[in-house]
Order: sequence, then C-alpha cells, then structure tokens
Amino acid sequence: MKHQGSCLCGAIRLEITGPLGAPDACHCAQCRKQSGHFWASTDVPRDALTVHGAERVSWYQSSEKVRRGFCGACGSVLFWDPVGHATIAVAMGALDTPTGVTLAKHIFVSQKGDYYDIADDRPQNPR
Repeated sequence: MKHQGSCLCGAIRLEITGPLGAPDACHCAQCRKQSGHFWASTDVPRDALTVHGAERVSWYQSSEKVRRGFCGACGSVLFWDPVGHATIAVAMGALDTPTGVTLAKHIFVSQKGDYYDIADDRPQNPR
C-alpha cells in the first residue's frame, strides 16, 4: 500500500509505504498560527516516508523538541517533526485522496480558536 502527496507547487512530493494511522486535529495556538486554522496530521514511521525534493523543505524549530517543515517555494506546511522520535507527523491536506482514514480525535481544544465550533463526535482532549 502506498500513499502519495505533495506541496501546492509540486516541488516536494511524498510517498508513504504502508497504511496510514488515524489522524488527529490539533487546535493549539502554534498549529493554528502556522496552518491558518487547525492542523490535521497522521503519524508515519520515518522509514515508511520518502520525500522527493527534500532539499526544498525548510525547517522552523518551534520548540526545543519540535521542528516544523514546509515548502520553501510555496509555503505549504507538510511536517510536524518531534526530534528524536521514530515517527513524523505528515499533513493530511498534503496527501492525495482517497486516504482511507477518518479523523480519530481533537487535541489541545483548550486553545482552539473562538471563531469555530467542533461539530463532530470525535473525542476532544484539552491537551
């Protein structure tokens, strides 16, 4: 099983080998500011991810433990990378459909924007 995706301009292309895990939606202030809304991603084993055009990924160190990857050409947000972990979070919006997965939960809802409601029945975690 392979999943593919890309940034908006196509300079960076992604291939994921194997099934995708159920994504979560993060409503923390950092994810909202970077993505423009909330961030939906799936955790992928690093060895299952191939990035074509990796030299075009720009990294922003948003904390001591996390860096965020985006396309240096078009600005598409692609990765949430917990440094030193076996997995990397890949943006659901960058993946071509169908993905075959459904959102599992919402996290950091205590920081969610006041301009929208969470209207599904998925679990909502304050952190």
